[in-house]
Amino acid sequence: MANGPNAPLFASAIEDVDNLLVPSISLVEVFRRVYQQRSENEALQAVSTMRGGRVVDLDFPMAAMAGKLGVERKLPIADSIIYATAVVHGATLWTQDADFDGLPGVRYFPKR
Repeated sequence: MANGPNAPLFASAIEDVDNLLVPSISLVEVFRRVYQQRSENEALQAVSTMRGGRVVDLDFPMAAMAGKLGVERKLPIADSIIYATAVVHGATLWTQDADFDGLPGVRYFPKR
């Protein structure tokens, strides 16, 4: 994550913690991935860093929006929740996930 070739592209967005929104499901995804690849301690450190931004919990209106966007944009469930969070809050979604490529309000960077 931090040392990847695209890390410098995301630095300004991640470091702007006053405007950083973190969908709660992103905590699950990151914890799971880091735990799988490294260790529980490193996974806890990663999500602790993410919690420096504003964590946005999934409530019913967000869930309904995610369901709608998921069908309309053909997104997997987790991606639809992440995208709905950005849409509802008028935020830009920064990602390397190709599922978001071409969607309005998304800054997509292909993985290198």
